[in-house]
Parts: sequence; C-alpha cells; structure tokens
Amino acid sequence: MANYYSAEKNVQILVALMKAHSIKKVVVSPGTTNVCFVQSICNDPFFEIYSSVDERSAAYIACGLAAETGETVALSCTQATASRNYFSGLTEAYYRKLPILAITSTKSLDEVGHGLQQIINRSVQPKDSVRLSVYLPMVHTNKEWWACEVKVNKAILELNHHGGGPVHINLCTEYTNDFSIKKLPSVKKIERFTYNDNFPKLLPGRVGIFVASHLTWSAELTEMVDLFCEKYDAVVLCDQTSNYRGKYGIMDKLVDCQKMYDAPCKNISTLIHIGDMSGSYLQFNPKEVWRVSLDGDLRDPFKKLHYVFEMDEGTFFKRYLQQETECESSTAFYNEWRQEYDNILKIVEEKKEELPFSNAWIALSLRPKIPQFSVLHLGIYNTLRNWSFFESPKNVPCYSNVGGFGIDGNMSSLIGASLANREKLYFGVIGDLSFFYDMNSLGNRHIGNNLRILLINNGRGTEFTNKDNFTYQAGIEAKAVSYISADGHFGQKSKQLVKHYAEDLGFNYLSASNKKEFLENLDIFASSKIEEKPVLFEVFTNSEDEREALEFIYHLKGSSTMKMKQVAKKMLGKKGTTFVKKMLNK
Repeated sequence: MANYYSAEKNVQILVALMKAHSIKKVVVSPGTTNVCFVQSICNDPFFEIYSSVDERSAAYIACGLAAETGETVALSCTQATASRNYFSGLTEAYYRKLPILAITSTKSLDEVGHGLQQIINRSVQPKDSVRLSVYLPMVHTNKEWWACEVKVNKAILELNHHGGGPVHINLCTEYTNDFSIKKLPSVKKIERFTYNDNFPKLLPGRVGIFVASHLTWSAELTEMVDLFCEKYDAVVLCDQTSNYRGKYGIMDKLVDCQKMYDAPCKNISTLIHIGDMSGSYLQFNPKEVWRVSLDGDLRDPFKKLHYVFEMDEGTFFKRYLQQETECESSTAFYNEWRQEYDNILKIVEEKKEELPFSNAWIALSLRPKIPQFSVLHLGIYNTLRNWSFFESPKNVPCYSNVGGFGIDGNMSSLIGASLANREKLYFGVIGDLSFFYDMNSLGNRHIGNNLRILLINNGRGTEFTNKDNFTYQAGIEAKAVSYISADGHFGQKSKQLVKHYAEDLGFNYLSASNKKEFLENLDIFASSKIEEKPVLFEVFTNSEDEREALEFIYHLKGSSTMKMKQVAKKMLGKKGTTFVKKMLNK
C-alpha cells in the first residue's frame, strides 16, 4: 500500500503551511510519537530531510545549517526527554536570533500528570530558549481547523519577527496509521508586512475599513482615510466606539443586523481591520481581511485574515495613497451603504411610536440632543449594541469598556474621564447591574458638575432575556431569571433607593417610567449648560420591552427569500436543516 500524508489534520495543516512559507530543511530524530509528521514529509519531495539520533546534536546541526544558509530549519523529535535535549541548541539559537522551528510531538495534554509513561509537561519553556510556544491539538471541526491554521502561521511568522529566533510547536498525535491522503489541503497563508517591505496591491472596489474601538482620531489621519476611501471606493464601518468622524462612515449594525434582509452591500472584497477590541457583533462577510496595527499580532475575529501590517495606521494609508491604480476615484460603495442605512433609519423614525420604551428608543431620542463637543460613555452589551444602531453628533467622541468587556467599572471610567476637563460635559448610559456593581464611585469627592448619568434600570441583566441570547434559545430563560439574569437584587427597581443615594451625594435626580416622562426630563438632562449639580437620570424599563425593541430593530426590512429560510428552519428544526444542507451539497 502506497504511503502519502497522514490523516491527522493538524499534521496536514502544519506540513502545508511549512511549504507555503518555504520551510523545507528538517532535522529529524527517531521515535514513535513523531511518525505521523516525519512520514508525511518523507513522502513529499519538497522537503530536505536530515537524520540525527541525538536531539542535542540535532538542535546544533540546525543552528549551523540555519546560520550558513540564512533559511529556517525545522526540528522534529518524539516525546518524553527527547525534547529536553533541544534546550542547549535552542538557547544558542535564541541569542543568535537563528530561525529554528522546534516541533516536538506529544500525546494529548489531557494525559499530563496521570502517571502515564513518557508523558511530560511542556507547557512552560525557559524564557531564553524560544520566542513563542504553541500547542496544536487534534483537529476535528472547522473552528479547530481555523485555530490550528492561525497558530501555525503565528509560529512561523515569529521566526523572523523583530530580529527573529527559535519557535516551538507542540504537535499532538493519536498515532493514526492512515497515510492515504494524497493531496495536502488548501490552507490560509498569513503574511506580515513592515515599513520597508513591498506592499501587496490593493484592487479598488468594495473595500471596507472596519474600525473597532479607537481613541480620538487626528485630523491628518481622518483626511488620509477620506482620501483613501475616494481612491479605492471604500467605506468606513463603525460602531459608537470607533470615533471616526470623517466623510465616509456608516454605523453598519443597523444594516447588517437585519434578520430578514441580507443587504448586498455586506459583500466586501477586502476588509481593512483597524482599532482594538470591538463590542460589535460582526455579521458582514469579507472575502479577505487585512489587519493594520503597531503590535503586528495575528488577530482574526472574521476568520479571514490574509495580511498583517505592523505599522501605525497613518503609514499604511499614506503608502496606499501613493500607489498607482488603474481605476478612477469613486464613492459608489459608500453610497450603497449610505442608501441602505438611510432607508432603514427612515423606517425606524417613521415607526418610532411602535418602538417600545427601551434602550433603543432612548438612544434614538437622546442622540440628537447630546450637546456639541461633549463626551459619551456607554455600558457594554445591550446599551452599546442599541446605541451603535444610530449615528451620534460627529464632534462627540464615544467610549466603552470593551477591552475587558466587564460590567465592573463602566461608571468609574466615565468619572475618571470627566476629571480631565471640568469645562466639558460627560454623559454616561449604563444598565442597573453595572451601576450597582460600581455605585461606590458616585461617592468620590472629586466628581464635578459636568457629569450626566443615565441609568437604565430594568431590574436584571436583561441581556440574558433577549431572543438571540443562549439562555433564551436554550429554552431556559424563564428558569434562568433568578440566577443567570440576577433578578430581584438592589431594591427590585425601587423608586426611592437610587433617588436618596444620588441626592444625598449632591446629584440632581430625575426619573422616568415611560416615554412621556422621559421626554419631559430630556431637555434638563441634555442641557448644554454645566449646572450647579451633576445629574443622575434613572429610567425604568422592563425586559419584555427591551427584548421586543431589539426584535423590532432586527426586522425592519425583509425579503421573501429570507422569510422562506426562517419558515423552513422553524418547520425542519436544527437537525432537519443540517440534513437538508448535507443533501444539497452532495
């Protein structure tokens, strides 16, 4: 029987990406645990393989070979103490910055510590032996495939990153004896570019710039992005924390959240990803993603990462503005997004009275009233989601604690920001659990009169009662209220608790339980004048209205095709839908 590549998918991915990155020299040592990898490369004429019985010697052979040729050299050994013998040579490689890829094979890490023969713990490496260590478990699902691809790319790119040096891959095996795979799978090669590299060509048309949370933009960067959009027919896709205030920004969530309508503008050829963590639910589908960041890290939330540009954003956009293109300037793609957004927003505004009293209604009502040149802070999840459906005034920057994405310091961050400039108004919108979690911060003696807090009190973590949340979809929402949604704490929506606390601390307290009462207090809360006291506006909503408001937003626009799909899903159920998909793909 002819032998080809191993059926172990992590081995296939590793071998394919080694070929994609032109790593052909491998020094192998004898053993059983690395058979799947070694036999796979032995059956491929691309690889240049050398044998060394002593792993210590093998590592030094790799050092000499790498130093002489300037190429990456890989190592492969079995498990147990064989891998320990690499450390001397890897230390040499570390201090000489030699690109040595040490591949140590292992059984599953779940077996570590159970007294099984030859199973040792490789989870921690000496600091000056390798620049990076990754573990490649067995691959069975698409998600595991993606994770394995990214980790192998990250490991290989680190070999020459910031001067370079050795990298470790701990490769899991199940001793599969199937070597019948004749052709390696198609894998995604990720490349990294720095300032002095030749940049890949960018084809104009259907280019998106996705901006995650971002600090205030400089006028120069904004101008460069605007010119870039005009040259490459691009659009800037934002949430409230993106803080882009140029000509070509769209709050994409209102368009791409529609469950009965798949907007054609969501089809993006190249998506340029900038900024840090995003609080958005990423629902558009780019063909490929280019990540631009000074850290040069492989961040792949869309699972379509192709290039990483390790540089500041200004350098990236400036370089592409200098490149020649054969196409004329166009704003067609932005106009397509703008038309979709404006059409759906018009429906919202026309049906505003049908929208329940909720985060969404409040955001729609408050956003045009926010004073010019003030600052807005938003709580995570439901608040940030709802506010990101709508555009705020262009000169109002917005922030949210999306870094750690916890509820524990939203109000404190707002207060800290307000201390920076006593002459500027700082608005915060926050949910009740987050408010009570952080309520001690309201007693801080440094708080100024420039603080405005909008507390939306629905008596629980209403996020867990939304229809797109796991608890609701699992059918446990009713039972989960007491513990998962934390219902019934903090006075159970008491009309006096926050009022007394806020007033005793020197706040002007306002409250509303319906649309009429909210609008009666809106001008006071959104006044552009810094009054004698900070303001706390407590608004009482309920989870049912919050849930229905989201569903209202999600179904503003629909198509017959999407409706038919939804009906089919309900009729067939999850298992039936999966079966039909499999049959259609045959």
